[in-house]
Amino acid sequence: MNNSIAFRTLLFKEIRRFTRIWPQTLLPPAITTSLYFLIFGQLMGERIGPINGVSYIDYIVPGIILMSVISHSYSNVVSSFYSTKFQRHIEELLVAPVPNWVILTGYIGGGVTRGLLVSIVVTGISMIFTTLSINNLYLSIGVVILTSLLFSLAGFINAIFADSFDDISIIPNFVLTPLSYLGGVFYSVSMLPELWQKIAFANPILYMINAFRYGLIGLSDIDVTMAVSITSGFIVVLFSFCLWLLHKGIDIKN
Repeated sequence: MNNSIAFRTLLFKEIRRFTRIWPQTLLPPAITTSLYFLIFGQLMGERIGPINGVSYIDYIVPGIILMSVISHSYSNVVSSFYSTKFQRHIEELLVAPVPNWVILTGYIGGGVTRGLLVSIVVTGISMIFTTLSINNLYLSIGVVILTSLLFSLAGFINAIFADSFDDISIIPNFVLTPLSYLGGVFYSVSMLPELWQKIAFANPILYMINAFRYGLIGLSDIDVTMAVSITSGFIVVLFSFCLWLLHKGIDIKN
């Protein structure tokens, strides 16, 4: 019972934290998405033409939605947990009779919630520019949840090891953004030369985007079952690693 109360308290705090400043957390993805669809979807899409029998703007919708989910799930957890460390609130959690898994799931739940809300906002914007058809609703929702869960965990790890606010911006700017753009958001991996196709398959974001694209428009460059399995495997590994870091108190108790 106490664990349930602790989890709900942490989760409510996290949700309240980003919804209170919604112009900074939920409005920017709407504006950015509108620019993507206006520039890439309409202006450039007419010149590029269809990909695999699908109009270009419909083809890039899944990638743009998931790209927003990735960045906002990650940033929500990394900024929140690092602020807890920086302001010394972490000491209150450490001395409280709360298991590590409750602390972890509370923060991760906030990141997943923000990722889901952002996906709804971006999907709504996309429907202004194109008619969105859904091939598999349950797969689409499942991939969004798995993706936001994975990158919330990644943000938690970044927050643990970060020693300054500069450290929490390095990974999003120099790792997540390049991997997202190279993950097949704006193109099919089959369009790449053979060497670059092999390199692209080492990008985990490619699998998530293709699984989500299949859920929305029924197209994928890779096996969807394998994509979901790889994403789930990463989640198990990162979740276990986060619990181990909390148990050892690495960069938290010192």
